[in-house]
Amino acid sequence: MSTLTVIFMVAGLFFFTTATIGFLRFPDFYTRMHATAKGDTLGTLLFLIGLAVYILHHGFHWLDLVQSIKLIFIAVFWFLASPTATHALLRSAFESDLAPWTKDGKAVIEWPPKGGEK
Repeated sequence: MSTLTVIFMVAGLFFFTTATIGFLRFPDFYTRMHATAKGDTLGTLLFLIGLAVYILHHGFHWLDLVQSIKLIFIAVFWFLASPTATHALLRSAFESDLAPWTKDGKAVIEWPPKGGEK
């Protein structure tokens, strides 16, 4: 295995691990989603790049190149789709009146706004 492959995969594993720890340790839905969204997006991106480098390292055949390009396309799609999906989930939670956790238990902002404003 090439050194570059190992570096990408270990970095991806690190971000997956920190996202899991954040999911288990953080107090509410919003902070947990923030931790898992950031960690999973970056972890997946790094891990898929490591796999693409690994496939190219074992020989430069056109089928290997096609497989690596497919993995890079998957990584780019995940990099764009995961934050979008996370934003949609968090927005729907906020509009469903799921209040963020605070130490004193007070609301962060008043929602829905009074007076019919949005």
